[in-house]
Amino acid sequence: MASCVVRPMRLSGAEVWPLVEGGKGVAVTNGQSAGAWARAGGVGTFSGVNADVIDDNGEYVPLVFRGRDRRERHEELIAYSIKGAISQARIAHELRAGEGRIHMNVLWEMAACERVLTAVLEGARGLIHGVTCGAGMPYRLAEICARYRVYYYPIVSSARAFRALWKRAYHRFREWLGAVVYEDPWRAGGHNGLSNVEDPERPEDPYPRVKALRDFMREVGLGEVPIVMAGGVWCLEEWKDWIDNRELGPIAFQFGTRPLLTRESPIPEAWKRKLLELEPGDVRLHRFSPTGFYSSAVHNDFLQELIERSARQVPFAESERAEEGFTAFLPLGRAGRGVWLRPEDLERVRGWQAQGFVQAMRTPDRTLIFVTPERARQIRRDQADCMGCLSHCLFSSWKHNGDYTTGRHPDPRSFCIQKTLQDIAHGRGAPIEQQLMFAGHNAYRFRQDPFYANGFVPTVRQLVQRILTGR
Repeated sequence: MASCVVRPMRLSGAEVWPLVEGGKGVAVTNGQSAGAWARAGGVGTFSGVNADVIDDNGEYVPLVFRGRDRRERHEELIAYSIKGAISQARIAHELRAGEGRIHMNVLWEMAACERVLTAVLEGARGLIHGVTCGAGMPYRLAEICARYRVYYYPIVSSARAFRALWKRAYHRFREWLGAVVYEDPWRAGGHNGLSNVEDPERPEDPYPRVKALRDFMREVGLGEVPIVMAGGVWCLEEWKDWIDNRELGPIAFQFGTRPLLTRESPIPEAWKRKLLELEPGDVRLHRFSPTGFYSSAVHNDFLQELIERSARQVPFAESERAEEGFTAFLPLGRAGRGVWLRPEDLERVRGWQAQGFVQAMRTPDRTLIFVTPERARQIRRDQADCMGCLSHCLFSSWKHNGDYTTGRHPDPRSFCIQKTLQDIAHGRGAPIEQQLMFAGHNAYRFRQDPFYANGFVPTVRQLVQRILTGR
């Protein structure tokens, strides 16, 4: 029955099922899950974003920072990331047992992405068949992958984005373009590629967007290069009109959310149990990420606190500006120091202070937010502990090159993404309700799908076989 739903496709130099495991982020997709997916005949993808180091005894080696400042910690993180990704590539390669393909996923906006990618491909020669990359405009992705004779898979959310990548860089490395991944910005989990002209509250039909991508690809001679549909894919029955569709050409499908709930998935049991409890609407788009991108995550206490934190926000002026309405003085800090607010905002601030939100924190946008003293201390501690996990960070003002600063005030409305993603992935720190929990917008379907009845958690092979039935 599988062959009448979907047929094998050539990806990264081999005939495989056109089923791609979504790469996801920090420690959420690893060599174990990727190797199992490939062994089932598909394309397994491990995350190369701060991947866990696994030693020769199969033991996890946590990263302990010893650097005295951000730059030293940044270098420690890069070295660990390279070592971790190579160790995960080896695990995936061994577990696939000669079946399927192994890809590595990286984020172009992660710390020193080019350095990490180059070093991993050098240290894991022959173990990685393809690299998927999004979160930014990875112009040099093609050049790096071609150097190591590895296929590249740019992740885009519009034909316009791929057109820019192709015309500026990719046209010189067409033979190593494995596929173009279209990631739906309204339905995918994690960071999303919504542009400033797209409404986050108005999802668009992916079909015309993917057709526009295919139209451009045909213009430049890429009519037979596959497109990988990512975001919102649950079962193939719902995409039957896309399969063998002459308008769209060859289509593969990426599954990001469903592989979270497998026995090989490395996420903690508490996270897996939570997935089985989600209701429609529990996954929401938000823009609190220190990357500046929209992202999709489970609406829990973590996101709610960020929403409320930003809601307790008012503009201010350093001096009285009657013409703009800043006529009410708010004392802050030392005697005689303070800022000027509009009278109606001062009244709101007094109400927040009465509830215990007495600590004012400045944002880069000349506003103040009000938090508890405990929350303010935690925010400042997290900012001070920054290890430079991103190429630039709104939360800590880190930038990985030049003078190592964005030149902007750190934004207390955001959060340390490295800290929360490491904690939730490894089941440590605060409970999962108080951590960032990325998920696709279809995650509520775990509760509705009879395949998962009575809390059933499949192996990766069982999941792939289920997907191949169309359901």
